[in-house]
Amino acid sequence: MRILLFLGTNIAVLVLVGFIFNLLGLQGVLAENGVDLNLGSLLIMCAVFGFGGSLISLFLSKWMAKRGTGAVVIEQPGNRDEQWLVDTVKELSQAAGIGMPDVAIFPSQAANAFATGWNRNAALVAVSAGLLERFQPDEVKAVMAHEIGHVANGDMVTLTLIQGVINTFVLFLARIIGHTVDRVVFKNERGFGIGYFVVSIVAQILLSFLASIIVFRFSRWREYRADHAGATLTTNAHMIAALQRLQSEQGQPQDLPGELTAFGISEQLKEGISGLFRSHPPLDDRIRALQAA
Repeated sequence: MRILLFLGTNIAVLVLVGFIFNLLGLQGVLAENGVDLNLGSLLIMCAVFGFGGSLISLFLSKWMAKRGTGAVVIEQPGNRDEQWLVDTVKELSQAAGIGMPDVAIFPSQAANAFATGWNRNAALVAVSAGLLERFQPDEVKAVMAHEIGHVANGDMVTLTLIQGVINTFVLFLARIIGHTVDRVVFKNERGFGIGYFVVSIVAQILLSFLASIIVFRFSRWREYRADHAGATLTTNAHMIAALQRLQSEQGQPQDLPGELTAFGISEQLKEGISGLFRSHPPLDDRIRALQAA
C-alpha cells in the first residue's frame, strides 16, 4: 500500500509538471529556439528509467547487502549469543507489529548495524560482530530496536522512492539542458550532436550532486524517527546509552559499503558543507533529541 500510494502521488506530480510546462508555454519557447523536444514523452521516459533503477535496487537490496558486507543470516542459532539475538529481534518485531526479519551478523569490528529490504514483513536486520562483542545487552537491544524502527516506518521503501523522483527530474532537466545547448549554442539542426551528449552528462552529474542534498536531508530526519522508535521499543535510557557508546567509538572506521551507509546506525562525522551530504545527524544532536523527549 505504501508503494502504491507513493507511486500514485509521484505520477500525479509528473502529470502536474507536464501541465505546468504546457500552461507556461515552455514547449513553444523551446521550439522558437530550435529545441524540438516532446516534453511529455521525455518526462515519461525519464520517470520509467528514474523509478526503474531505484525500484530494482530496492528489490535486490537484501541480496546486495549480504554480498556487500559478508553478512551471514542466522538460519539456526549456533551459540547462546546468536540465540539471544534472534529472540531479541523476534520480541522487538512483534512489538513493532512487523513480520520477523532475517537476522544476520557481518564480520566487522566497527560498531554498526543496518536494516534493508523491500517489504516491512520480509526485511533483513544485521549487526556487526564488533558491536555484538563490545556492547552491553541492553545497548545491543536498543540498536536492534532502532533498526526495527526503520523497518516498521517503511524507511527503505520511502527513501528509495524519493530517490526515484530525484532520478526522474535529474534525467529530465539534464536532457533539456543538453538538447537546448546542442541546438542553440552548437547550432545542430538534426539528431543529437556531441554537444548534447557532453552537456547532458555534465548537467546530470551536477544536478545529481545538488539533488542528493534532498535525499540526505530526509535520511537524517528518519534517523531521529528510528531513534524514537528504538526508545519506544526499549527505553529512552537504553537508546541514549547505545548512542553514547557509538559516540565513544566514533573515531573508528565505518566499513559499510556506500550504498548501505544511509541504512546503518552510525556514520563518520563530517563538518561544514560536507555535512549537507551526511546520511546521519551528529550523535550529539540525536542524544539531545532523546533527552528532550
